[in-house]
Amino acid sequence: MKKSLLFSLLAVPLVLSGCGTGGNEGGSTPSEDGQNGDGAGGETVTVNFFNQKPEITAQLEELAAMYSEQSESNANVTITTVGSGEGSAALQARFSSGDEPALMMLNGLPEIERYSDSLVDVSEMEVADTVIDGLLEGGTIDDTQLGIPLNIEGFGWMYNKDIFDQAGIDPESIESYDDFVAAVETLDSQKEELGIEEVFGFSGGENYIANQFSANFTSPEFNHSILDAYNAEELTWEYGDQMQKYTDLINEYNVQPILTVDYSRSVEELFVNDQVALVHQGVWIVPTLNDIDPDFAQEKLGILPTYGESDTEGRIPAGSPWYIGINGNMDEAVVEEAKNFIDWMYLSEEGQEMILNDLAFIPAQEGYDPEDISDPVSRQIYQAMLAGESAAFVHNQYPSGWFQQELYPQFQSYLNGEQSWEAFEENTSQAFSEMR
Repeated sequence: MKKSLLFSLLAVPLVLSGCGTGGNEGGSTPSEDGQNGDGAGGETVTVNFFNQKPEITAQLEELAAMYSEQSESNANVTITTVGSGEGSAALQARFSSGDEPALMMLNGLPEIERYSDSLVDVSEMEVADTVIDGLLEGGTIDDTQLGIPLNIEGFGWMYNKDIFDQAGIDPESIESYDDFVAAVETLDSQKEELGIEEVFGFSGGENYIANQFSANFTSPEFNHSILDAYNAEELTWEYGDQMQKYTDLINEYNVQPILTVDYSRSVEELFVNDQVALVHQGVWIVPTLNDIDPDFAQEKLGILPTYGESDTEGRIPAGSPWYIGINGNMDEAVVEEAKNFIDWMYLSEEGQEMILNDLAFIPAQEGYDPEDISDPVSRQIYQAMLAGESAAFVHNQYPSGWFQQELYPQFQSYLNGEQSWEAFEENTSQAFSEMR
């Protein structure tokens, strides 16, 4: 039975359990092997955290400073950030050069497996006992838990509540694919009165959107399991008919040319300015919306599920795209301090305050009051995760390079009318098996 977070708010122990040396970044004078001292006698134990999300760098640096200031073990937590798609290569380069971080942010099971020989088992950490059921499997290799989920993200049909209300559509009444189609047709019939350009602002020009969209239909094939998706040798498109129906619907009622619509136009131009009613996006758009219209996420933003498994079974894909791994190649004192920092980050009162407010995360842990979560859509996703009613983030477990090299080009070709849906399924399925 999982411990409640109220219990876990008790102070995380900061006592180091052994002697050794730490990483050589930003700390005391290196020892002969290029690493810092173990904290004994006032020496600093440096823990470097390799971050692949530039947008949270300032918040992580603030957390690190707070922890270092109150640490009784003379800890120095530093943050190194490399993002914009270069983080994975930069992390590999750090390992190749021997300049390994103590903590690292890892994207999905393929990346976790790459470093599995270096990562420590996190199952006995205090924070692991509070993680929502099912999330830890996203950091598990060969039945060993090697990563702590950073947070929860979710995506689906983000809709504009005001536009739906003006059109006389009650989102609560949408309980099937047919209901969704009826809502789309109602919106389309009132475009002039509503002042919208089109119903959808689907970003056909972004390969990652096609990747995420596909998860609505591949998650049920893989039993809504990250591990099943990661271990799958083939993709048969068992629910491909559902994906085709949605794709055709989008293409009929979308801003055109659909393949020219990117994130900037979809979210920053059309959606936030009430020019489209629906986009296929996730909670990561909330900061963008807040920057443009601080009231939009709180008052206008809603999310609808996709009926990917059948016309009546709808789910919102949700999970953790990022996991924090702890490098067991470091000296024991550094490993223990890294564990302590992660426990403190997620279980201390100060850390939880940052997670809910400054970071605006959907927590990956049980025990939070949904009303304390930053916006209504994030609250809905958190509750769906707790209830076990979400689809899985299976798109992060596809064969390396498959969605960029095969899924997206084939999806583009279908949208352009250059090939049949049968050809799309056949070509992508074959490539899936070959690239696995």
